[in-house]
Amino acid sequence: MERQRIYVAGHTGMVGSAVVRRLRQDAAVEILTASHAELDLRDAHAVRAFLERTAPQVVVVAAAKVGGIHANNTYPADFAYDNLAIALNMVHESHRCGVPRLLFLGSSCIYPRQAPQPIPEEALLSSPLEQTNEAYAIAKIAGLKLCQYYRRQFGVAYQSLMPCNLYGPGDNYHPENSHVLPALIRRFSEAAAAGLDEVVVWGTGTVLREFLHVDDLASAIVHTLSSPPEADWLNVGSGAEVTIRDLALLVARATGFRGAVRFDATKPDGTPRKVLDSRRILATGWQPAITLEDGIRRTVEDFRREQHDGALRQ
Repeated sequence: MERQRIYVAGHTGMVGSAVVRRLRQDAAVEILTASHAELDLRDAHAVRAFLERTAPQVVVVAAAKVGGIHANNTYPADFAYDNLAIALNMVHESHRCGVPRLLFLGSSCIYPRQAPQPIPEEALLSSPLEQTNEAYAIAKIAGLKLCQYYRRQFGVAYQSLMPCNLYGPGDNYHPENSHVLPALIRRFSEAAAAGLDEVVVWGTGTVLREFLHVDDLASAIVHTLSSPPEADWLNVGSGAEVTIRDLALLVARATGFRGAVRFDATKPDGTPRKVLDSRRILATGWQPAITLEDGIRRTVEDFRREQHDGALRQ
């Protein structure tokens, strides 16, 4: 029997590598990948040539330029250009090359700063975005809308998933440009190793966030691809909220840090609360399987192994 050819764009990143790990469990799938050195997704001609040569039946767009509040604030032009180019080229060239199914990965930051909580899919474009990551959000909204428009005009099965904050193996642990959870894991791990008495965390610690282990997202992606593409986009979240203060304490415990945790209220908090309404994807039969406490423990182990092996992304 001929295997289904699935191209995972961004396979070396946290999300893409999780998708590849999950797809490897299915003998009926042939996984297609290309490194950044082999294929620049910002180059439309290169993308077209690759898709013509490899002829995938499914494309998963997990490639993106990502980062935390500091990175988004410091490099908005880079975040806008790179992510807009990736979205435009992947959606348009996939259609030109006859790819029948495409799944675009976005982010919960596409929703307005003052969106109702939990955030339903209908909240998109209902009010202004959070300013600290507006460039990234606009690019992801453009990708989602491209999938919607190409589906409407050409009848292709292109759709999107919007996950909440992700974490897990292969995350970016840059000391300044990473997201909150990998930043905390690195900071507390290094503080524990150095025997420090205190760790300082940005913000008040009162804002609420929702986290999903990347392996749970990979299971949601595979589940979605095995189902009829009914919705243009679906939220994917764990449904469990946690304050940054409680999150920091979970990380401190998982890393063995025994000192004090201090919060610097002069630093930005970002959106006050962000939790997704994931009832639509839950209604299709998908469920997250990894609790936050267990996921953090596993991710700390992954971080230390990657650090030991010199494979830490930063």
